[in-house]
Amino acid sequence: MSKARLVITALVVEGQTAAQVARRYEVSRGWVYKLKARYDAEGEVAFEPRSRRPVSSPTATSVAMVDLVLRLRKELAEAGLDAGADTIGWHLAHHHDTTLSRATINRILNRAGAVTPEPAKRPRSSYIRFQADQPNECWQSDFTHYRLTRPNGKIGIDTEILTWLDDHSRFALRVSAHLKITGRIVVASFRQAADLHGYPASTLTDNGMVYTVRLASAGVAGGRTGFEAELRRLGIVQKNSRPNHPTTCGKVERFQQTLKKWLAAQPVQPASTYALQTLIDQFVETYNQHRPHRSLPGRCTPAVAYQARPKARPNTDRSADSHDRVRRDHVDANGKLTLRVNGRLHHIGIGRTHARTPVLLLVHDLHARIIHATTGEIIRELTIDPTRDYQPTGRPRGPAPKTQTAEPPR
Repeated sequence: MSKARLVITALVVEGQTAAQVARRYEVSRGWVYKLKARYDAEGEVAFEPRSRRPVSSPTATSVAMVDLVLRLRKELAEAGLDAGADTIGWHLAHHHDTTLSRATINRILNRAGAVTPEPAKRPRSSYIRFQADQPNECWQSDFTHYRLTRPNGKIGIDTEILTWLDDHSRFALRVSAHLKITGRIVVASFRQAADLHGYPASTLTDNGMVYTVRLASAGVAGGRTGFEAELRRLGIVQKNSRPNHPTTCGKVERFQQTLKKWLAAQPVQPASTYALQTLIDQFVETYNQHRPHRSLPGRCTPAVAYQARPKARPNTDRSADSHDRVRRDHVDANGKLTLRVNGRLHHIGIGRTHARTPVLLLVHDLHARIIHATTGEIIRELTIDPTRDYQPTGRPRGPAPKTQTAEPPR
């Protein structure tokens, strides 16, 4: 029997006073009176459990905002693009001037039944993650298959899509469609990507025969493919994943999955390699320039991340005693950053305008460059004075002077 029934029984049947019942069951007299009044008005219904939800929630997400989140989810999913909480939050901030936390967006999607649970999916924490420090430090490459569609709507011939992807920024350097990938096509597309973006310091691919023959038969393994010869001629380091370990080239593998999902969502499917290439070019433009990337600082686009840092080169010459490093940080509430140089901590003035801004610090010996992690904008560039703890901005102290306007003629 519930405590509410015991209280009413003691009041009505046993004839005890409210004070006696309150002491007996260790409850307040106010609650006893409230329960008695509810029982007199409703009868047995008064013993049913009741929601503790408040009558009003002033801070609750508005219905219009919930509808906007669900509409963005539907539009992105139908377009074949990523429609997760991070991406929706990015679109809200950049296109609708609204900020919602990732947890709030997830709650909205879950309540609407827009999320499919995947309990068997491998958790992200179980993967060993790596990332190149500079653009062009490593290019990943792979190719995948995509079926064309005949004019009558039936499945057409199989094609292959070759991708070159920058490991640091996930920038799609070159994506091309072919009837069949050959060693000559790999070399040609590699040169075309290098003509646009410069040559990389290294490449990372699987062990496909168009990339390497190191795992080929005994009569072939001693030779070199055209791609291997090209890399050695240019002094570019070639790296290959271990057999049966596709996660080593996971960035380009994930890019291909995103690309094929977008292609499959298009209302008009390509009937020729020319039509397929046209769609690929549209996707690459969206992916590089307009789509936020969850793995990049500040959810910036691959194009911003690719342009934010100096590019690596084959056989880059560095002096033996130079010190190069990259660090991610946030400007503190007072508009400053800290950097340790030669065992001494230095404070770098940035300005309160950039308080709590995510930044990248590119440091070469005493030269430092501070870059906005989301937009790629250079916030400050300076040479550290090792004799000073604080590196001033050079602007006069105090608030900015107010501009004086001339009085209008009377």
